[in-house]
Amino acid sequence: MDSEYTSRISKMSMQTQDFLEAERIEAAMRMARPNVSVVGLGGAGSNIVSWIKQRGLTGGKLVAANTDAAHLAITKADRRILMGEKLTHGQGAGGYPDRGAEAAKDALEDLVKETNGSNILFLCAGLGGGTGTGASQVYSEALQAPGRLVVGVVTLPFSVERYRYENAKKGLERMRAHCDTVVAIDNTKLAKVAGDLPLQDALGVANELVGQFVKGITETITTASLINIDYADLRAIMEKRGLAAIGVGYAEGEERVEKAVRQAIEGQLLDIKDISKAKGALVHVSGGHDITLEEVTKAGELVTKSLPPTAKIVWGARVDPTMNGHARVMVVLTGIESTFLSENSYKFALGPLKMGKAS
Repeated sequence: MDSEYTSRISKMSMQTQDFLEAERIEAAMRMARPNVSVVGLGGAGSNIVSWIKQRGLTGGKLVAANTDAAHLAITKADRRILMGEKLTHGQGAGGYPDRGAEAAKDALEDLVKETNGSNILFLCAGLGGGTGTGASQVYSEALQAPGRLVVGVVTLPFSVERYRYENAKKGLERMRAHCDTVVAIDNTKLAKVAGDLPLQDALGVANELVGQFVKGITETITTASLINIDYADLRAIMEKRGLAAIGVGYAEGEERVEKAVRQAIEGQLLDIKDISKAKGALVHVSGGHDITLEEVTKAGELVTKSLPPTAKIVWGARVDPTMNGHARVMVVLTGIESTFLSENSYKFALGPLKMGKAS
């Protein structure tokens, strides 16, 4: 009897230890899981947040901030903030970045509160107008915090939009100075990819691309995936990396991953001076339940061949049940140099007028 009692007590003790150990592991997992905030600024940024919200986001908080009350009213987000109400009266920034910046300062306390505790902060905006350009400059600097990774994700105007184009160049320079990385999508390059689509649909492609990037990376970091990217991986390729470009490939059938990788590398949506000088790359693969580990590994190998041996490359993969037979590969190149910031505005002048070099 004593032996049976002792055995029972020992078994209960082991079960208690197992339970406590499981609790400790679960607590450690919660502590280690990054806290992600996605902030959409202005009209374009709010549209991106709405796109993500409508499709659901696991592991991240969605915040939309705008000076246009009417647009903010139809935006889908976890939290909506009207910036500069007394300054703009909810009527927008009128295309003036300085006005957008002042409105952003007025709402800074709200943004700080909403992003408090975030390890990773995505700032999404369209550059060239007033609110997105002005607010992104203010928040990319003001929302920095020890241990926080700040990633700007922006769209750039069409080259024919001369005034907006110059605003965008200045805004991108300032964001690059304060963000760890700024992923930029040039609408002029995007038009070559979606040129056959109606204008509204073509512009929606940019929202979808940014949305897929933010949603894909957030969920691959914060939830169980086929192959996870952890917080340390993301920091390794995006901390203090400056400018980044993104490309997406989509294919089906035989050699779907190879085709998708080729599309993603060759279709980078920002002019890159020299791809071989990229300092890092993030490769994200999505596929149905039929996607294999061999295919995912192949994607990483193909990107590695295109970059210098010193480049840091991380990759992750998620299963999307709706993608059986298909593969989507996203390649983000960090630490690149783009011709966008060095282009002269006079190249967009109409007619045959030729101008000499500035003295």
